[in-house]
Amino acid sequence: MAKFHGAVVVNTERCKGCRLCVVACPCNVLNLKEKEVNDRGYHFAYMEQPELCIGCQSCAMVCPDACIEVYRASAKPSPWR
Repeated sequence: MAKFHGAVVVNTERCKGCRLCVVACPCNVLNLKEKEVNDRGYHFAYMEQPELCIGCQSCAMVCPDACIEVYRASAKPSPWR
């Protein structure tokens, strides 16, 4: 069975920091930037642990402002294993 790696791209200027994506992520990949804010004054979501992302798209589905895009790629096993 192939494993998948994902990448989450957040439109940081549209993100209002509602934390719905953080709660929805089954792999605890996302968090909010605590020391940075966007132009509207909100702490925004980012990939805190990108190596754990499986590309499940749970975060994008719950985002009320549609500011999350998820990309998914299969990780091919090494032929030397």
